[in-house]
Amino acid sequence: MAGDLKKKSIFAKLGGQKFIVLLVVIVLFTFFSIASQDFRKYTTVLNIFDFSYYIVLMAIGVTFPLITGGVDLSIGTGLICYSLAGGYLVVHLGWPTGLGLLVSVLFGILIGFANGVLIAVMGLPPFLATLCTCMITRGLGSICSKGFGISWPTTGAPGSWFRSIFKMQIGGTKIPIGFIWILIIVAIMAFVLNHTKIGRYTIAIGSNKEAAVLSGINVKFYHIMAYVISGFFAGLASIAYAAVFPTVQPGTGAGFELEAIGGAIIGGVSATGGAGSIEGTLIGVFVICLLKTGLPFVGLQANWQQIITGLVLIAAVLVDIIKKRREAK
Repeated sequence: MAGDLKKKSIFAKLGGQKFIVLLVVIVLFTFFSIASQDFRKYTTVLNIFDFSYYIVLMAIGVTFPLITGGVDLSIGTGLICYSLAGGYLVVHLGWPTGLGLLVSVLFGILIGFANGVLIAVMGLPPFLATLCTCMITRGLGSICSKGFGISWPTTGAPGSWFRSIFKMQIGGTKIPIGFIWILIIVAIMAFVLNHTKIGRYTIAIGSNKEAAVLSGINVKFYHIMAYVISGFFAGLASIAYAAVFPTVQPGTGAGFELEAIGGAIIGGVSATGGAGSIEGTLIGVFVICLLKTGLPFVGLQANWQQIITGLVLIAAVLVDIIKKRREAK
């Protein structure tokens, strides 16, 4: 008995599932580095960071609806929609780049608010409500861009300053400074989740909604806020996507939300709500990004990334189920 408690204590001190997932990240990076000489190149590391920014931002945001026991399926197509809307204003109407970026973020907040109202006030199931807004944003993206791809100002062109937010060139070397911003955002949102009313009440809603209502929490307001946060970060992700890719194409983005949700769950967000962490989400996303980037270097098709990610997700959910069963005893 004492031995079991000691093991449990050590496991908790090491961060539990977060520690295991961090080990997985290290093992995957080591494996791909040994298996492929090309994977060890600096350009590959840059690509991993480039592909991670928009997924990490989406994942940080969607962590909040997931903790409430819900989900947000609109963030993938929403990301593309917001980027197309802001890009159209900049490229075709001559708006300043800063205003176009602001519109992208505000658009995300608006859709997040709509999701929150549909779920918290009107009582729609989160899956259905966000699936509907997923389809709506996919159509709106095509309407905003008139069916054509949008190319935000390219590096060196007037208004292209936003691209240097994520990757700066010093001399002949490109520096992925976007990862520094990601770490700062993770630290801020970890504080929000653990030390503010929004975070604590989000966890309370996911743990026991009825008990939260009885304790006097304005459940509808904080439930809506969880989806507003998700929409806000989808808006930020749209900026990261536009900064990394030369062209944003309408009709794309479906599936991005699965990578973000998968990363959050792998990182320890409970599949049934009530528990999760922002730092765990960050680590979980890098598992997906490493699989996405590394598998082609060892001769496996991209489809294998989906299969292996699915298996990893099953393992993460099973760990969550086993953990909850032990806590219930």
